[in-house]
Order: sequence, then structure tokens, then C-alpha cells
Amino acid sequence: MEKLAVKYLGLSLRSPLIVSSCGLTSTLGYLKEAEDCGAGAVVLKSLFEEQINHHISALPTVQGYPEADDYISYYIKSHSVDEYLNLIKKAKAILTIPVIPSINCFSSEGWTGFAKNIQDAGADALEINVFFMPLDRKKTSADAEKIYFDLIEKLRKTVKIPIAIKIGFRFSNILHMINQFYLRRVEGVVMFNRYYEPDIDINKIDIVPAAVFSSDNERRYVLRWIAIASAQDLKIDISASTGVHSGTDAIRYILAGANSVQVCSVLYEKGIPYLKEMNRQLAEWMDKNKFGSINDFRGRLNWHNYKKPVVFERTQFMKYFSAID
Repeated sequence: MEKLAVKYLGLSLRSPLIVSSCGLTSTLGYLKEAEDCGAGAVVLKSLFEEQINHHISALPTVQGYPEADDYISYYIKSHSVDEYLNLIKKAKAILTIPVIPSINCFSSEGWTGFAKNIQDAGADALEINVFFMPLDRKKTSADAEKIYFDLIEKLRKTVKIPIAIKIGFRFSNILHMINQFYLRRVEGVVMFNRYYEPDIDINKIDIVPAAVFSSDNERRYVLRWIAIASAQDLKIDISASTGVHSGTDAIRYILAGANSVQVCSVLYEKGIPYLKEMNRQLAEWMDKNKFGSINDFRGRLNWHNYKKPVVFERTQFMKYFSAID
């Protein structure tokens, strides 16, 4: 798989396919299977900010928090921080691919010093999954953004390993945010997260969780911004997340400019061995188009390189469909 090799966060990956933070990265058995099936790296199941701060007995309920409260409560009670550090150490002992722990957080208070424990356990990098739900109408967008910046600045004082920030697309100016990450020496950005979303069950007349797993049509939320962000004059890596269900989806994201792609939902549906098929699809497409490496085509269709960049700027349906009778 030498032709599939990429660099992400300064790390050497044999494939751009990364198994993202999920239940399939929570045990050594799954992690080893992911490596054996061709994953380029693994992002460990997230450690929650509440776990690090040991708020087990009085877990606060946070409106709109990205994960369901009952799930967090269960996870905290059944997984200690020490077990997470041991998972990192044991994973590093048996795997040859990069191991990237994940922290799911919504503030910079109290827990950031613990990141050094993760670094000392042997982590190759750290992925920070941040989401702040703006529920206070008196707070400005700048107030919300400052949470991210304060967090990054504290982490940069604490750890030397590469940091990637996993974000959603709900910013008034995504490019400004990525630029601010870059100026604060963040090495990577993961675009984008899928958060807990509510739905309504009209039979029970109750609020229920929306679908958990992504679908390939959700790629449309991500592709435009990767194509635009990768065209900026920024030395920050981009990992595509959401809507990666095949090797051809990975190809699309790489053509848009992604350095790597994160895979989750499809592995629940088809099993971890499906990584082999995804790598095969990617390699066969490269052979067909005579590409000897990922870098030969990465970003070929991004905002800077595509001959009609206006397609990424178009936002109104009528501008596209006006010629259709």
C-alpha cells in the first residue's frame, strides 16, 4: 500500500483511511483488527471532559451537548480515566499505525493539564472534539469563538504532540476559525463532526434522537468547505469526516484537498474488514488514472485549482437550475 501513503499531522500513514472516534476504537481487539484491515491510523473513543474532571456523582445536564446525557453517564461510570491511559499504552505496544486519543469537551476549564498525561502515555497526536451550543442570546459569536481559542492556547502550553481540532460547520466564518487555529499552531482540523440532533416522534408525541449514523449524501455538507479551506495559504492538515462510505467517497474528499478521511458509520454497517475494500477501490482508481501517489491528485479540484471556482461559491439553487425547464 505504499502508493496510498500520506502525511497527516506530521505522521506517516500507510493509507488516508482513519478509523474515527467511536465504539470500534474502544478496545484493543477492534484496534488491532483495524490495523490488520488497512487503517492508516486510529482515533480512540473519546474521553469526556466530565470524566477528566471527575464529576461522576453530580454530572451537569448541558442543553444541546453533542452526546446524549444518559450515554455520558454510562460511559463515565464504566470507564475510568486510568483505563483510558492504559488503553493508549497498550495500543501503542501492539500497533504500528499512529494512535490518536480524543477528548470531547465544551470548555477549557480544569482538564487541559491532563492532556500531558495522554502525551506521556505515548499518544502520537491528540484530537479535540469541541462544540459549544450558543444558547445565550446576549453572547456574541466572538464570545463563542473565544472558547476555542482559550482552549487551544492552554493545550499548546501543555503538550508538544500534534493537535487536531474537530469542529462542526456552524460558524459564521469557518475560514476565519481555521486561520485562527493555524495562527495558534494547531496542526490539523477535522471537518466536520456530526452532533446529537433531536427529532420528534409524532406517535409518542415526544422528542427522540435523530439518526445516529451518517449517509453518503451528507458529503454535500463537507465537500465545499474542504475544497475552499484546502486552497488557503495555510499549513494545516484537513481530515474529512462525515459521509465517507466507500473508497470513492475518500477519492472525492482527497480531490477536494483532504489529507485524510475518517471512517465510522460504514464500518458499523459492513464491518471493519470493509477497510480493505475501500483501500482497494482507492488503489484501483489511482491505477486507472495513472496516479502514483495520493499527492498526485490531492486538491486537484479544490477552490484554487479548479477551472471554475465559482461552483464552490454558488449558494442559491436558482443560479444552478435556472436553465432547466
